[in-house]
Amino acid sequence: MFIVPEKEIAGLISAEESFDAVEAVFAAMAAGDAYNFPVVREAIGHEDALYGFKGGFDRSGLVLGVKAGGYWPNNLERRGIINHQSTVFLFDPDTGRVEAMVGGNLLTALRTAAASSVSIKHLARPDAKVLGMVGAGHQSHFQLRAAVRQRDFEKVVAWNYHPEMLPKLGETAAELGLPFETVSLEQLGAQADVIITITSAFSPSLMDAHVKPGTHIACMGTDTKGKQEVEAALVARATVFTDEIAQSISIGEAQHAVGAGLKAEGDITQIGEVINGTHPGRSSDEDVTLFDGTGVGLQDLAVAARAVDLAREKGIAVEVEV
Repeated sequence: MFIVPEKEIAGLISAEESFDAVEAVFAAMAAGDAYNFPVVREAIGHEDALYGFKGGFDRSGLVLGVKAGGYWPNNLERRGIINHQSTVFLFDPDTGRVEAMVGGNLLTALRTAAASSVSIKHLARPDAKVLGMVGAGHQSHFQLRAAVRQRDFEKVVAWNYHPEMLPKLGETAAELGLPFETVSLEQLGAQADVIITITSAFSPSLMDAHVKPGTHIACMGTDTKGKQEVEAALVARATVFTDEIAQSISIGEAQHAVGAGLKAEGDITQIGEVINGTHPGRSSDEDVTLFDGTGVGLQDLAVAARAVDLAREKGIAVEVEV
């Protein structure tokens, strides 16, 4: 078995390699060549933690495995480590033997940013110039860096529940050579051609009335029953794409619109169909498109498998007998 420690990930796999891995696995899912296992998520009754498992099998890439981990809300304050903790385990699909154990914290951030970036590539208008960010937490910086690789953005506008966090996001924009402006949600929607929402909210902030025609929205924060970042009426108006439909309607952003009868399950399309060319994606410059990024286990396995390959090539994977 090979071990790739968390401390090695930052110097090992790039945002571009993460993008390629996620795009490929989304395509495999839509083609029926890869599928996710049911998600297990539990409140363990200790440290207010949520713990769970996401797994799947990609027949095309012969990647089988599971990500184990969750959210420990007291970690940063009490222990000085990030609240989200995870580890990916990969198995040989021919024999079932364990192949690798990979630190999953940075990989989770990279694969989440890669997913929204894939949606921008395939669904945003080619002439998109203004990027809107709703949310300014840890993941927002990964989202911003990944997004700017897909369009020639000229400006970033941002809003956050806690405005004091926005200057840090502005520093990331400056590093990327982009002007940064703190705005109201009304101003953000009026200006932005692409909007990324990355909050952990349980009530909507971005409303239907905020968003102009032609906008592409990537909703990346809703991954649990009850969470909600955008108004259900906005989901109803948009042409909706997702990583996995079953998750989108149960724990993703679409759960509220579907539950209210404003959107049907059959109205939601896997983004892999657009990647594969079996769905046209955006049909006009006036369409509002929305990607419901719920986060699937196959994303984690895809980037982890790539990390293992790179670690072995560079001689930094630790091999142990099991």
